[in-house]
Amino acid sequence: MMQMDRKPFLEEYEKLIVRMNTPRVMIDNAGCVDATRIMIDSARNDGILLEAVQVLTDLNLSIKKGYVSSDGRWNMDVFHVTTLDGNKLTDSSIISCIEQSLGTIHHKRSKSIDGMTTLELTGTDRVGLSSEVFAVLSELNCDVVESKVWTHNGRIAAIIHLKDCDSGSPIDDSKKIDRIEARLRNVLKGDNDIRSAKTLVSIAVTHTERRLHQMMFADRDYDRTPTMKNYGRCSPSVSVQNCLEKEYSVVNIQVKDRPKLLFDVVCTLTDMQYVVFHATINTAEDGAYLEFFIRHIDGTPISSEAEKQRVIMCLKSAIERRASEGVRLELFRPDKPGLLAEVTRTFRENAMNVTQAEISTNMGMALNIFYVTDAIGNPVDSKVLDSVMERIGSGYLRVKEVPLMHHQKVGSDVQNTSSIGGAVLFSLGSLLRWNLYHLGLIKSYS
Repeated sequence: MMQMDRKPFLEEYEKLIVRMNTPRVMIDNAGCVDATRIMIDSARNDGILLEAVQVLTDLNLSIKKGYVSSDGRWNMDVFHVTTLDGNKLTDSSIISCIEQSLGTIHHKRSKSIDGMTTLELTGTDRVGLSSEVFAVLSELNCDVVESKVWTHNGRIAAIIHLKDCDSGSPIDDSKKIDRIEARLRNVLKGDNDIRSAKTLVSIAVTHTERRLHQMMFADRDYDRTPTMKNYGRCSPSVSVQNCLEKEYSVVNIQVKDRPKLLFDVVCTLTDMQYVVFHATINTAEDGAYLEFFIRHIDGTPISSEAEKQRVIMCLKSAIERRASEGVRLELFRPDKPGLLAEVTRTFRENAMNVTQAEISTNMGMALNIFYVTDAIGNPVDSKVLDSVMERIGSGYLRVKEVPLMHHQKVGSDVQNTSSIGGAVLFSLGSLLRWNLYHLGLIKSYS
């Protein structure tokens, strides 16, 4: 009897396996009037929702609507997205990037920061703390290449990627690393935070913003009392109920819409070991409405009232951590040693508190974004802003936007503040292309 050659069948089987585990991505610009529709069809994978939302979030896209279903063996995720200024996606480089990123989603690893030393810091927040941290790093000859700083409920979490100023290389000297950690730990603990102040040199394999959520969650910021006023902040409405027939727990969230909202919620549910089986996301002028049908990883719904309350507290905190408190300032200028320490020292000397910061450098240019309030959480006085901008240079430091809370509290002062320096501000398109270039997804920023 002739033996059948199995090679062709094995090859076809391998192709089928690859197909089953490779998401199919469809991007439709015709089917929706005011948004681009992105559909992702793939074999069931509990992590694919977070990874898909992470890709869209990293490209600074706004998710206006979404439908998620992953019962059985398949996932189907549909997102209606726009640019931050509300337009459909027309840039072919962005569309190509989405197709490539989502199409290889199962094979991707979190971005690692090659050639840098990464520090993770948590502690009790206070006015001027970020200035003290960056001053210590400057004194120790460390060049801050990238950093993100969040504050919430009196706590601070920061991830800092740095190099040695002289060599431009990662800091490998264990004695110098010990010295950096010891100095920063002293700064973080201040007079009364000996136990909870933490510094850690990490290998930076987790998505930065997801890691910040994890750090603040571990620090139990959700279980702490705010130390500053939160003018104008609308607390999210979160409820959790059990759907006994289907054995799901149903999470409903209503809050003012903002960029990256869905990422923050899905990230938190995932890190709390819940799986999203179905979800509906709707946004409108009056807010965002999100509904999730979830279970534990073992397939069971939430089982106690205490657990429900913990989920509610954690989701509220996850949403509030990124809520932009204060005036947004953007610094765009040639980078130099000690620049960050110099700028944040100016903030501290003018009693300005940094509630959030995003530091990045590329091709010798620094793009630093700060949200600032006064020392007790009030809007910064326009005269103080004028003074700070004059000292740093109005050609470099610009007021990008003034949040709604300032319109509510200071009225006409905001009109003066928003026109300081008569600056021409970065367009949303420029910021989007900066992000693509910074992520290495396009070759030219211009």
